[in-house]
Amino acid sequence: MADPDRHIFEEDWVDLKTLICVKSKRTHKGKTTQEFRYYISSLRTTAQRLGEIVRAHWGVENKLHWHLDLSFGEDLCKIRSDHAAENFLLGKKMALNLLKADTSEKLGVPNKRKLAGWSPEYLLKILGVK
Repeated sequence: MADPDRHIFEEDWVDLKTLICVKSKRTHKGKTTQEFRYYISSLRTTAQRLGEIVRAHWGVENKLHWHLDLSFGEDLCKIRSDHAAENFLLGKKMALNLLKADTSEKLGVPNKRKLAGWSPEYLLKILGVK
């Protein structure tokens, strides 16, 4: 972690206007956990507006994660070494976007994924090759 006395904010983030700390508490099965998330922003606005922006960001992230988990079993993925997890996730996101963009089949993403595995013609079609 950087030493704040070093004025890293002035050196590395020229347009930095706001530092944000979000404290979240979660209770699941009787166990409460607390987490702090930190953000930087070039916006100068109210705490309420920043809260709305952060919640909107996490809404998008949670929706994407739900799709990745439903369609690709993301929560069960055991890939952890080096950059493999990031690379594999990028491939899954690209595949998800291609499957969602295809309107030729009236199927959900998990079934389109299966169809792409069973049908080379459909796979080439969603890849834009055919």
